[in-house]
Amino acid sequence: MRDENPPSETITFLGTGGARFMMITQLLATGGLWLNCNGTEILIDPGPGSIVQVTKRKLRPDKLSAIILSHRHLDHSADANIMIEAMTRGGFNHHGWLFAPADALETEPVIFSYLRDSLEGIEVLKEGKSYSVGRVSFTTPVRHIHGVETYGMVFNTGKHTFSYIADTRYFDGLCTSYGGDLLIICVLRLEPSPPLDHLSVPDAERIITELKPRVAILTHFGMSLWRAKPWQVVEGLSERTGVRVLAARDGMKFDLSQLDDME
Repeated sequence: MRDENPPSETITFLGTGGARFMMITQLLATGGLWLNCNGTEILIDPGPGSIVQVTKRKLRPDKLSAIILSHRHLDHSADANIMIEAMTRGGFNHHGWLFAPADALETEPVIFSYLRDSLEGIEVLKEGKSYSVGRVSFTTPVRHIHGVETYGMVFNTGKHTFSYIADTRYFDGLCTSYGGDLLIICVLRLEPSPPLDHLSVPDAERIITELKPRVAILTHFGMSLWRAKPWQVVEGLSERTGVRVLAARDGMKFDLSQLDDME
């Protein structure tokens, strides 16, 4: 008998905008990433409008197993509370996990205290640690250089390994911390802009060239990169790196099975 719901591993981009001006204008949405890995559903970095994007895409927050915050900045965490409400069905279903750095939970916590008892548990992200959610495991290999405590993640689904490189300045050791067949990179700037602790297109090119994933997806665009038309920028990156580089779009769904068909 044919399986009408075959296992799938997908990543849905609930927003591709980053930083304050994109966040307050909503030229691009800022809803985060939704992972669905064979039934384990995880929301990463629910920025402003995440609940709107989730509803628009007909996703089910009550099916989430966890919410992960890479860091406390608003464009990555502003909708964390409402998404916990949705994940726990208004707090009536004791369900789901929250993963976040310590400074998102302690000083000026981004999660309201009354919501914490609705969760199954809270895990504090630390450098070099490993975690698991359902069928998915992930590590936070290195603390990033950013204005607050920040971590990217390397996910393992049992079938695929992929990395999410969150906001950071480029630093020695960044590339050696990540890997996998797919890289998702938060690239805010068209060109480096010291002292801002964000990656630029030349930084992304350096990372992709060194790690040589099968696919790299750029997201979290600021105004300068958006004006440069990221879908055109990635064409040049693909040519120079020899890697298939994509510019994420709001609502784009990437099926990890595409990686299996690539040499």
